Amino acid sequence: MLGGTLVAACGAPAGVTTREASPIVDETVATAPAEQQQPEVSGDFEIEWESERAGVSEGSLEVPVDYRDPGGPAFTLHLVRNKADDPSKRIGSLLVNPGGPGFGGSEYATYADSVYGEELLAAFDIIGWDPRGTGKSTPALDCVDDYDKYYAEFDITPDDEAERQVLVDTAEEFAAGCAERSGDILPFVGTNDSARDMEAMRLALDEEQLSYFGFSYGSELGATWATLFPDAVRAAVLDGASDPTADLDAGALIQLGGFEDSVQAFLDDCSEDTSCAFHNGGDATTAYDELMTKLDEAPLPTEPDRPEANRVVAIGATIAAMYSSSRWPELAQALADAQDGDGAGLLALFDSYYQRLPDGTWGDELEAFQSIVCMDSPDRTTVEQEDAEQPEFNKVAPRLSPGSAGDYFCTFFPESSDPRVEVTGAGAGPIVVIGTTGDPATPLSGTRTAAEQLEEGTLVIVDANEHTGYSVSTCAQGFVHAYLVELEVPADGTECD
Repeated sequence: MLGGTLVAACGAPAGVTTREASPIVDETVATAPAEQQQPEVSGDFEIEWESERAGVSEGSLEVPVDYRDPGGPAFTLHLVRNKADDPSKRIGSLLVNPGGPGFGGSEYATYADSVYGEELLAAFDIIGWDPRGTGKSTPALDCVDDYDKYYAEFDITPDDEAERQVLVDTAEEFAAGCAERSGDILPFVGTNDSARDMEAMRLALDEEQLSYFGFSYGSELGATWATLFPDAVRAAVLDGASDPTADLDAGALIQLGGFEDSVQAFLDDCSEDTSCAFHNGGDATTAYDELMTKLDEAPLPTEPDRPEANRVVAIGATIAAMYSSSRWPELAQALADAQDGDGAGLLALFDSYYQRLPDGTWGDELEAFQSIVCMDSPDRTTVEQEDAEQPEFNKVAPRLSPGSAGDYFCTFFPESSDPRVEVTGAGAGPIVVIGTTGDPATPLSGTRTAAEQLEEGTLVIVDANEHTGYSVSTCAQGFVHAYLVELEVPADGTECD
């Protein structure tokens, strides 16, 4: 499943937070016209806040599973509110989302003081929530029990029809698990419905307008919200936005190309740095390619009762380290260990990417990620179409997509009844979009397109090898704070170190 056309999920920005942030991968999808008839969001929504401690309180909000059937089954959304530090400066509520899709956002309010600058903490009630189907919101998406089978225990470069069929069967089994375990909610977990939930939150908060700050996929969610509910937008920051015009495969090509460039940057850096554990006499590039070939032919032992470090595990480990250059030394050491016959370091990075927990269980983010992406997309390519398109992925990302088979990511999922609307942001006013020069997951080229698609999008560029820019640039933080607090809009194309 981590193979032909799609890199799997994870994520959030690194740098400001003191807690380790997981990487996030956005996938852009084909969209439905913004003017298509939308269900109304209305009614008496109420957030039930629990007791407050140190300015932080948890809450719950019931929203319809299907907004066309407001009296039917409901999701119970989990929210956390971090009250403004200075009531005299309070502007209103700032909704925040860390990305995914599939990651809960409530922790971004719980630990707001580790993520956001003092200016935002003083002026806003920061509200994070676990989007429908994710985190502590109920019911949650569920597909399978063990990720190893679906993400690690297969040959990414099938040599014959039997090995290729394993990939097809595995993808079909995963999708069947999602339909069997989550079929009642699966059609209603897409980005459009999450944006409608944001409008329900606004009504429950009894605020005329809300401010918003989203990272990675959170940018896509914010842009969708601004398109569907422009009058509700006071201000919005979209950090690490992907190209909203690209369909599923085009978005994956952009993304894989970004990761491939980052891998080469890592290898070049390691080749020049004699202290790099994978220096290999100044030719880390050749050493990496040779190691990948060896792992394909003879996987290495890792931990008891765990998968061997094969090529797909090594690719997952590599991707995990690309979100931030701060993780490059960890990858270099894992690769050096693999040269010496020990694959445990590669598996550890792989596990961090796929959210394996210390007790041997897995987070549910990957299931939610794939479900939301597929419900956002109207595309359902066949096995034959996936295989026919794979050579293009080989060309764009030969290290990260080396196989001859597609990944069949949405091939076996039910058709989408509500694909994501076309992003325009018409009528929402200025929206600040942040792009990072060395962002592997949401490359700057796609972020530029995102800003251009918005009616009043303005782009801020951060020079860094990171996914998202706010947390690593005091310059960007200054512009974000001035915009969200004072509504001072930076000039389009502003550059930050």
